[in-house]
Amino acid sequence: MRGGSGEAAADAGAPAGGLGTEGSLSPEAAAEAAKLLPFLAPGVRADLQEAAAGHVLALTGSGPGRTLLAGQAALLRALVELAAAPAPAPARDAARALVNLAADPSLHESLLAAAPGLPARLLGRALDPQWPWAEEAAAVLANLSREPAPCASLMEALTAAEPGEAGLERLVRALCTPDYNARAPLHYLGPVLSNLSQRPAARAFLLDRDRCVVQRLLPLTQYPDSTVRRGGVVGTLRNCCFEHRHHKWLLGPEVDILPFLLLPLAGPEDFSEEEMERLPVDLQYLPPDKQREPDADIRKMLIEAIMLLTATAPGRQQVRDQGAYLILRELHSWEPESDVRGTCEKLIQVLIGDEPERGMENLLEVQVPEAVERQLQELDRQEQEQCLREQQERELSPEPQAEGAAPT
Repeated sequence: MRGGSGEAAADAGAPAGGLGTEGSLSPEAAAEAAKLLPFLAPGVRADLQEAAAGHVLALTGSGPGRTLLAGQAALLRALVELAAAPAPAPARDAARALVNLAADPSLHESLLAAAPGLPARLLGRALDPQWPWAEEAAAVLANLSREPAPCASLMEALTAAEPGEAGLERLVRALCTPDYNARAPLHYLGPVLSNLSQRPAARAFLLDRDRCVVQRLLPLTQYPDSTVRRGGVVGTLRNCCFEHRHHKWLLGPEVDILPFLLLPLAGPEDFSEEEMERLPVDLQYLPPDKQREPDADIRKMLIEAIMLLTATAPGRQQVRDQGAYLILRELHSWEPESDVRGTCEKLIQVLIGDEPERGMENLLEVQVPEAVERQLQELDRQEQEQCLREQQERELSPEPQAEGAAPT
């Protein structure tokens, strides 16, 4: 599987059937797809199910193939049943086909209409520590939950989980427990939690001080084995930082979130003794081989989370007092991505700039006039276009030629 920005996709072979004009599937391909339905049904020989699921997976590798499948509700229902079926049924290819279908937001309505219980069904499989294809189930949920309606359905499924343990608690436990499932890494539970954390009810759970959920997530900001899991956790923490009423707790000793947000942004810089004393202990005297977070999107989310923590005057002061400016200053000098560098500049300006006038101390509650908001949006648009131009120039510029080397 491969994933970026919370989106998962499963490798698929060439689409079954032939392409018609303008990339659409031919009528023959549609007829062939319809013939697959009986072979996906429960009770059919496993080898026949496997062959049929492989054909469906191949179809999901193209836009026209996915559109064709979206119009066949009975086939989608059979695919969902097979994806959740116990061994010896070949559930893996069926689950991977659902990953690709769910990656297309325009197909979510068709998927949920054909199988309204899909989020709850896959949630049970994703959190089953014995299910071998739990990662595929989590990847489908990660793709579905990027959109509001499926995300709401997933939240309902979590709320309706069996009594004794909250559904969200099970999800967090699975995400934070090493080898929760010995046959599935469950990295995609990270984006699932990040998507859910856009909903107020999920943030209320995550920020419940008696549950210690945030504290369990913090070490995963440096999880080395998966960008997907790391990015999902950082996205979750950033979304929690929108709740400014919890900033004092998040920045205080019970959670101490700031060092966990700054450490991935820190490099091997050698600060002066005076500067070093201003930093949290975990950021002092870092080794010379210390690497920054390699993923630009995650670096940007980390900066955005810190920016949210500076929304109030006490938050700004606490972030300043912990030496965040020193880490951000060095990051800005190193940062190769212009959009991340721009986000870093904005945070630095908040930290070194003058305090807002009285009555405007909480930056999340400031009412911006519509005309000013339009101007800011236009400036953001121009900044994004400039970043895109710079990126394109870098991609198009020739590689530097070594001195004395002959051109090839």
